[in-house]
Amino acid sequence: GLRHVRVSLRRADCLIEVHDARIGTHIPLSGRNPMLQEVLGIRPHILVLNKMDLADPRRQTTVLEHLKQQGCLNVVFTDCQHDGNVKKIIPLVAKLVGNSPRYHRAESTEYSILVIGVPNMGKSSLINSLRRLHLKKGKATAVGGEPGITKAVLTRIQVCEKPLMYLVDTPGVLPPKLGDVETGMKLALCGAIRDHLVGEDIMADYLLYVLNKQQQFGYVQRYGLAEACDDIEPVLRRVALARGRTQKVKVLTGTGNVNVMMLNYPAAAYEFLRDFRAGRLGRVTLD
Repeated sequence: GLRHVRVSLRRADCLIEVHDARIGTHIPLSGRNPMLQEVLGIRPHILVLNKMDLADPRRQTTVLEHLKQQGCLNVVFTDCQHDGNVKKIIPLVAKLVGNSPRYHRAESTEYSILVIGVPNMGKSSLINSLRRLHLKKGKATAVGGEPGITKAVLTRIQVCEKPLMYLVDTPGVLPPKLGDVETGMKLALCGAIRDHLVGEDIMADYLLYVLNKQQQFGYVQRYGLAEACDDIEPVLRRVALARGRTQKVKVLTGTGNVNVMMLNYPAAAYEFLRDFRAGRLGRVTLD
């Protein structure tokens, strides 16, 4: 993936890095790929913090201050379900490219923008949103809630007529080794790593810890619990009962086989994660 990015970088006037607003309070941002930092070079760079509708709005100022201290000056919060803030991106790109030297490409009038980031942060959704806004066109690229939908570098996608602007989508690239376990858990909760590779039960346990730590107790009311608790098992039991997540289990007894209905804890853990990702447990910033 990085090899593809490096090749495309030679022809790029500007980089748009897409990241999740829920894991965005410090640099290196949880999961911001340090290997991508190398390829940023001297080109203009915009950091798009997507899924702002799921992040805690009270933390936005803190996030911006942290990023500013780290030299990340061009930050745009977006929610690709609604195109509001996405409108700021094209004028910002035009301004940054206009104020910077265009090495090897001074004779070309069109703009070429490279979209980079870790998996499942909304790069394809952003491209589709820009096309909707500026060209009134439909989807140019497939999107999905699973990491790894954009498998290969796509052809150039036009997103604007005036100025003539093309985006190049790239596959999400994670660093080969994550700095620490907690960074990995945050990325997994936001969908950058496939659930089964981490374990839905472990992720659910970590999510409960984060919700309690931040005093986000929306899950108590949602699942009909008496009070907040630190133990994941009673929470998953309530989720399984509320959502009807049961499974038939064959039990061998002295008199023959008996089918017993049992609660399906892995399925309940997946429901718990889905509710978080959809914002049904409140707006939570993980960092």
